[in-house]
Amino acid sequence: MTTTLKPIAMPTAGSPAGLLEAGTDFLSLRTLSRDGLRDLVELSLLAKAEPSRFSKALSGTSVALLFEKASLRTRAAFEVGINRLGGHSVYFDHNAGRLGERESVSDYAKNLERWFGLIVARTYRHATIEKLADASSVPVINALSDASHPCQALADTLTLVEHLGGFDALRGQKVAFVGDGNNVCVSFARAMALCGCETVVIAPEGYGIEDDIQAEIRAAANANGGVFESGADVSLVSGARAVYTDVWVSMGHEESVATRTRAFEPYRVDSSLMSHAADDALFLHCLPAKRGLEVTDEVIDAPGSVVFDQAENRMHTQNAVLLRQLGKA
Repeated sequence: MTTTLKPIAMPTAGSPAGLLEAGTDFLSLRTLSRDGLRDLVELSLLAKAEPSRFSKALSGTSVALLFEKASLRTRAAFEVGINRLGGHSVYFDHNAGRLGERESVSDYAKNLERWFGLIVARTYRHATIEKLADASSVPVINALSDASHPCQALADTLTLVEHLGGFDALRGQKVAFVGDGNNVCVSFARAMALCGCETVVIAPEGYGIEDDIQAEIRAAANANGGVFESGADVSLVSGARAVYTDVWVSMGHEESVATRTRAFEPYRVDSSLMSHAADDALFLHCLPAKRGLEVTDEVIDAPGSVVFDQAENRMHTQNAVLLRQLGKA
């Protein structure tokens, strides 16, 4: 069985230098260069350290939150973060009715742009977010789609920067993703490629990142002094400074629980697997975690686990994106 993740069309947002500029969309890390990623990380660190500096940055600005999928971290981080920046958010629950069912995505976007300064969308299909961005005159943020989870990858990068000694210190560090080559995996690998890491994705046959997307990530890694490889052998985790995993069954794949559980059983991140990583290896997970499946309690609750740092950093990195898109920093 192969993953349903497909290549996405190259977005037009972002500047030629790969920076996130005012008025542009944030749909994927493919719009960013190494300098663009560094810029957002550095702004995140500043906003985290000196929140009062930006406490009125979004004053008078309203942000629409369109969510087709259940959420804890994404919703809380955006709502609290927007509030701390002095803005206002309105949550639209689309769990029962997907975007485009009641009225076209284009019409929806053209209504929202009259009241909101920015649209955040968490959807099943990446194409839905692309339609919103194409139709809307205000910036759009991808808060998760089947193809990409750029906000999570920003938080992952900030967390590693904080724990491994800075942005430039990530170059050459080995990081491993163990599990499904899903949207989280793809976005994390893209971020690590921009950082110049030695990145390895370890997945069962048929569940890895699509070959053409791997080629893009490998090219980005090579351009930034890094390396990207993939394989099915869990021994590839050897020496990794960070080990990342995610659930084996993402939202939308519930019908394949039994099949996926059998395929991923050897890829559980437990103390035995972690013993092959570096002695001081960090453990990452985007959450929610299915404890006892993709990760054991002894790993996720260990001192080297930074999963709740990642969760907190969702707010700080998303705030950085908001500030750049709205031209407030």
